[in-house]
Amino acid sequence: MKLKQLNEDWTSVVVASTLIFAIVATTFFPELPKFGPKEGWYGWTVLQTEVFTSGNSIRLLLTFLYFFGFTLIGGALMGKSLKSILKAFPIIFVLSMGAQFIASSGSMKDLGLETVLFSLIIGLIISNIFKVPSWLKSGIQSEFYIKIGLVMLGASVLFSEIMKAGFFGLIQAIIVVLSVWYFAFWIAKKMKIDEELSIMMASAVSICGVSAAIATAGAIKGDSKKLSYVVSLVLIVAIPMMIFMPLIARWLGLSDEVTGAWLGGTIDTTGAVVASGTIAGDIALKFSTIIKFSQNILLGVAALLISIFWTYKQVDRNRETEKPTLKIIWERFPKFVLGFIIVSLAFSFLVSPETAEITGKTIKSYQSLWFNLAFICIGLETRFKDIIELDKGRPLMAFITAQLFNIFITLVVAYILFEMLWKG
Repeated sequence: MKLKQLNEDWTSVVVASTLIFAIVATTFFPELPKFGPKEGWYGWTVLQTEVFTSGNSIRLLLTFLYFFGFTLIGGALMGKSLKSILKAFPIIFVLSMGAQFIASSGSMKDLGLETVLFSLIIGLIISNIFKVPSWLKSGIQSEFYIKIGLVMLGASVLFSEIMKAGFFGLIQAIIVVLSVWYFAFWIAKKMKIDEELSIMMASAVSICGVSAAIATAGAIKGDSKKLSYVVSLVLIVAIPMMIFMPLIARWLGLSDEVTGAWLGGTIDTTGAVVASGTIAGDIALKFSTIIKFSQNILLGVAALLISIFWTYKQVDRNRETEKPTLKIIWERFPKFVLGFIIVSLAFSFLVSPETAEITGKTIKSYQSLWFNLAFICIGLETRFKDIIELDKGRPLMAFITAQLFNIFITLVVAYILFEMLWKG
């Protein structure tokens, strides 16, 4: 009897849930390869003793086989050509390991640059200098890898962490997300950017960067090229913000609490938030991380609301007389976001804190590798020419304008909440 094929959303939930269960309930998962000490590798000696070892080579092989196996299972569930996956995955995996090796160097660690940035750069270099062969293109599954990673991300978005920021942290997250999202969407529409791209950019700027853009693209079934554009903007713009915002905070004489709340509410990638918070000091780092988590938790709620909004918008655009039913909304809702919410709730209220802490690091490392694979694929699918020529640079101007508004409004809200009210 032929099994019914699953769509990409449900398959990502099945794969991610199986992985999480294997990590929490069993010991059946390989330890990922090491790329040096926590502070990063400096010189050949560290590489010889910690990276280029027989034990690490075995870990690398097991990791490859494990991820390869789950990718093939996912392809089979979706009814995709396993031949194309067999050819493409090994190349994509090797490139992702190269990106992780570069990001693990001490100099890159000091700058706070994340592996996904190097994954994207490697993919972009290949796609823009060389021609990506058709056999490799056919095996690219950027959205599938991202969706698996997003479901697994739910294990690290815990309500207990959010509550550490207390009432003020949650209030800031809600005010900033709502005001910045509306402004970003409004300015994009004013610049005559299409609604699809406008919504993706608004979510990226206001909520949590790359993850929000991806979840939004899934909610509205957005164009993958537009998603690649937004992801590239988020990662590139985060770098100068990460470096200069702590310096500006010091120049303005902001308290550590306000500085942390400001950084966590504006910088769009978690790694860059941690790096900038580290520059600003321990207290700022603590507050920036908590505020970042507060915005991350809104991802599932935002995706649900955006999918409902988009469904009504499509009905209005097509001039249908009937309003969308719950069935239609359910059909269009991105199921991987549902997976993210369920995992977050489970790790917040069902899994013991001790188990969540022990397994959380492993789950996070697996989630990061899925993201690395995805960003290699995104880079391979993206050409600079397409980005530069997109709407004559208007989306770039809209994104920067929205980000500047985000920086200003978040500073005001953070100052009122954490300087005037929280300290008072």
